[in-house]
Amino acid sequence: MVELLPAGFMDVRAALPLVAVAVALYFLVEQLSYHRKKGGLPGPSLVVPFLGSVVHMIRDPAGFWDAQAARAKESGTGLAADFLIGRFIVFVRDSELSQRVFTNVRPDAFHLIGHPFGQHNLIYMFGEEHKELRRGIAPNFTPRALSTYAAIQQRVILAHIRTLLDRHPSLPTPLRVACRDMNLETSQTVFAGPYLTEKARQRFDKDYALFNVGLMAMPVDLPGFAFRRARLAVARLPPAHTDDEQLGGFLFDFLVAALDAYTPSLCWAVTALDSHPDVLARVRAEVSSVWSPESGELITAEQIHGMKYTQAVAREVVRYRPPATLVPHIAAEPFQLTEWYTVPRGAIVFPSLYESSFQGFPAPDAFDPERFFSEARREDVAYKRNFLAFGAGAHQCVGQRYALNHLVLFLALFVSVVDFKRDRTDGCDDPVYMPTIVPRDGCAVYLQQSCARFPSF
Repeated sequence: MVELLPAGFMDVRAALPLVAVAVALYFLVEQLSYHRKKGGLPGPSLVVPFLGSVVHMIRDPAGFWDAQAARAKESGTGLAADFLIGRFIVFVRDSELSQRVFTNVRPDAFHLIGHPFGQHNLIYMFGEEHKELRRGIAPNFTPRALSTYAAIQQRVILAHIRTLLDRHPSLPTPLRVACRDMNLETSQTVFAGPYLTEKARQRFDKDYALFNVGLMAMPVDLPGFAFRRARLAVARLPPAHTDDEQLGGFLFDFLVAALDAYTPSLCWAVTALDSHPDVLARVRAEVSSVWSPESGELITAEQIHGMKYTQAVAREVVRYRPPATLVPHIAAEPFQLTEWYTVPRGAIVFPSLYESSFQGFPAPDAFDPERFFSEARREDVAYKRNFLAFGAGAHQCVGQRYALNHLVLFLALFVSVVDFKRDRTDGCDDPVYMPTIVPRDGCAVYLQQSCARFPSF
């Protein structure tokens, strides 16, 4: 009977034991390597070969990162280890250790990781070249520059609120997509001015949507997969109005940061105000004391500067729900992070901005703008090292003033022209990753115009 079997089949059957031994050896070497790098850190005792925990991370990002945080907290180390697609990872919960990572971004320590679809410019630079570039960019975010953007921002914000109000008032409206479209138009107009054609704006919109989907998908770079579509989309994303590839990369960085950071913050701001009517009342009272929708004027830079409580609300929104929850870095060389643990070369390190926001601050789980408003409390000073929503060190977000200014303007206009009520459902405020955190239901609200005459500019 054996003689009747094809010779090729016999060769395959003879090779099976060797294949099995090779697979077992690979599994053993990978487990030993993982445990050597893990050391005394809490983490899984065994990892799935090559894939590690990536399936859990993609299916339930919030649950995966919550599990990392729980391990880091329960162990008392402030750190946790895991394995993702052939890479050893270190999760950093402790604020001081996160600061240590951020302040050691340099060629021989940690390198920032942006996204897996190609490298753009700002975050990958070091030393004098990086400092020189930031010095060149800084004038775009001075108080004087921000005051010139305010008129553009207000016109776009009001136009999009008008569109929302024109929808059916008896049905709840999810704000996430609407805020994303609003931020897209605002950032394109502010950062690229009149140089982007309508066709280019629409193309960016579609390609950026593919980019976001690809970030949350399995990293399979083959035709028909979301990861491949995202990579091709990113190649088209730098604005086409310039032949300067570096300048196009800078614009891409600004546009991506604007969309990823501001959209979730606007949604969380509306959610927080709906849950805290006392805070909403104080914001409305402060704004109405300096500006009225019926005034026929835009809010001035001086008036924005005077809205101290509204600014405190904006900062508390960013603390309470930091849009960029994690900022991945890769260790270029072994780095001694603590007295007892050295991050191995090639490890991906994830400082958690989200976890830092709930350390140090009194009653951190409470949404309390007073912590940034009260002269007696001054928690913005006392717990400055825990407020990492915009990062730290040389690569701290260069546009953080613009981000907070945008949030203040949105709050001031939104509460002045709209009465709103959240469409409350079970779990509607649970954070979900898209890829930044947003309310599970997309922040669905009922809207109704509250002012006698809607502003038109």
